[in-house]
Order: sequence, then C-alpha cells, then structure tokens
Amino acid sequence: MITQELKDTLRTVAKTSLLRAGRGTHYEISLTLVDDPAIHRLNKKYRDMDRPTDVLSFAFEEGGSMALPESVLPTLGEIIISAERARAQAQTYGHSFRREMAFLMAHGMLHLLGYDHQTEEERRVMEGLQRQILSMLGIHREIQKGD
Repeated sequence: MITQELKDTLRTVAKTSLLRAGRGTHYEISLTLVDDPAIHRLNKKYRDMDRPTDVLSFAFEEGGSMALPESVLPTLGEIIISAERARAQAQTYGHSFRREMAFLMAHGMLHLLGYDHQTEEERRVMEGLQRQILSMLGIHREIQKGD
C-alpha cells in the first residue's frame, strides 16, 4: 500500500534531486509504480534485458527543450519503479520500504538529469549524489519506523 507519507517522501526526493543538480523545481515528472512482471516486460522491450529490474527512467529532454507557454511545466521524464522489487530489496538490505523507494526515486531522478553509471567514475559520482540527496532528507540505511 502506498501511503500519503510515501507519496510526500517521493515528491520531496524529486525536488531535492532537482535542486542538488542545480535545476529549478518547476518540472513535471511522471512516476508509475508497477509489479515485477510489468517492469520485466518494460526492461525487455526497452533495454533488451530479459529480467525484472527495480527502476527504469525515460528522459524526455535528451533532444533539447522546446519552447512552452509559461503556464505549462516542461516534462522532465518518466520513472517506473517496481514496488514489489523495492519491498524485497528493503528486506534484503535490512532497511525500510520508504528508504528503498526514496533511493530508487533519487536514482531515477539522476538518470533523468543526465547522470549514468556505465563507467567507474560515473558510478562514483552518481552514488555520491544519491547519498547526498538522501542524507539531506535524513533518510539513511538503518531500519526506520513507518515501514
């Protein structure tokens, strides 16, 4: 079950990620929560990986931005998280579902903002930013109440 507290956490992670990357917070971001079979299908279709994953990100700004009326927020992209996988990973890693979801949201946001982890250096940068974002929000690896 997705609580209002979790929705608020994910929204705050998105805003903090944008601010940490030096962007404003005036963007639209689509977030979809799915189960493992759904993310498995998407992972196979878009990444040619025949297995479920925890988070997928699809950036919409890659080809440059188009002029929009001031009243329309630019869409940064779409993040798809397997809530089923997040729950299992939280249990495996010994922390709360909220913490795992926040981590996956930060990870997805950084991908939307152009970060990647294909090389060791990129991985170090991205992991450092993920830790900073969660730390700024007081979200740590230890088990938290409110799971």
